[in-house]
Amino acid sequence: MRILDLTDLPHRPIEANGSRGFSVGAFGLSADAHLVSVALAPGGAIGRHPAVGRQLLVVLAGEADVSGADGSTRRLSPGQAAVWEPGEQHETRSATGLSALIVEGDLDIGAPGEQVDPGDI
Repeated sequence: MRILDLTDLPHRPIEANGSRGFSVGAFGLSADAHLVSVALAPGGAIGRHPAVGRQLLVVLAGEADVSGADGSTRRLSPGQAAVWEPGEQHETRSATGLSALIVEGDLDIGAPGEQVDPGDI
C-alpha cells in the first residue's frame, strides 16, 4: 500500500481563462482519464472554460461555488461533487479557499446510490 498526501504534491499555478489563486498537481493518469489535485486560494477562481471530457470535481475541504452551461451557481461542501459533460462551459470559485479532486476523461458516473459496476463489490 502507498499513502498519497495530496497536500504535499507539487502544484503549478494556472492563470488561463482568467483563473486566479488556482493551482493543480497531477498525480494519476490512465489511457482514459487523469486525476488532479486542485487548490483554490480564498477568493480564487477557475475561469469559465469548456470541459475537455466528462469532468468530476469532488470537494475535499472548503466550499466551491460552481456553475455549468446555464450559468446558475450552486454551492458545494466537502463530500459533494459536480459533474460537467464534454464541451460544457463551467466555472468554479471559492470565497474561503478550496481543496478538491478532479477526475477528467472517459468516465461513467452514476446517480447517487447507483452502482456503476456492481460486480466489483
